[in-house]
Amino acid sequence: MAEADLILAVLILVAATLYSSVGHAGASGYLAAMALFGLAPEAMRPAALSLNILVASIATIRYARAGQSNWQLLWPFAVTSVPAAFIAGAISVPPDIYKPLVGAVLAVSAVQFIRTAGQAPLSDRLTKAPHLATALAAGAGLGLLAGLTGTGGGIFLSPLILFMGWADTRSTSGVVAAFILVNSISGLLGTTVSIGALPNALPFWAIAAAVGGLIGTQLGTRHLQIPGLRYALAAVLFIAAAKLILA
Repeated sequence: MAEADLILAVLILVAATLYSSVGHAGASGYLAAMALFGLAPEAMRPAALSLNILVASIATIRYARAGQSNWQLLWPFAVTSVPAAFIAGAISVPPDIYKPLVGAVLAVSAVQFIRTAGQAPLSDRLTKAPHLATALAAGAGLGLLAGLTGTGGGIFLSPLILFMGWADTRSTSGVVAAFILVNSISGLLGTTVSIGALPNALPFWAIAAAVGGLIGTQLGTRHLQIPGLRYALAAVLFIAAAKLILA
């Protein structure tokens, strides 16, 4: 096992732990770690989606068991995002476009973590489900972003739900975990049409991601206070975003 693969596995474990504690699966964190080690863009996207499926499966099950899911809110987003993620996943993006695109995704993710770090209690006061047309349109847009960038789309859905007051913080974690799962599966299926083999070290990284997912969801379902974690995660994402955009 190469030293770089071992270090990357540690970073993946940390990302999976931090992200799954708030219902996310960690794709943007995995992309950040892979970018720091110079992995080829054509390998980054399917690898991140594969790890996403694993961690999102763990998160979906554990948040549902903890009563922190809202299937009625989920389905309108999922029904349009899944085909959109598949279509976008089949699009092969040139490196000179892909790198700044993913860099922008990471930067937006960092901003959203900072913006929502101290707002969770406020967002839980009043909630109201979105109109069906709004949820369907948002799902399609998020699915396209998920497939193009190699993420599950949850990094965008979570702040959107909280900002619009569509669900409380804990239910949002469960909704986002399931949303990421279905979109990651769809995006990976689309990706395999146009992109080749996954990295050889992926099984080793998957073990690290699974351990992180178990730790993170244990913390998240036990009412972990997460503002500090979000600020730390934002700093990592900003560094990786700058590397991709300025490279």
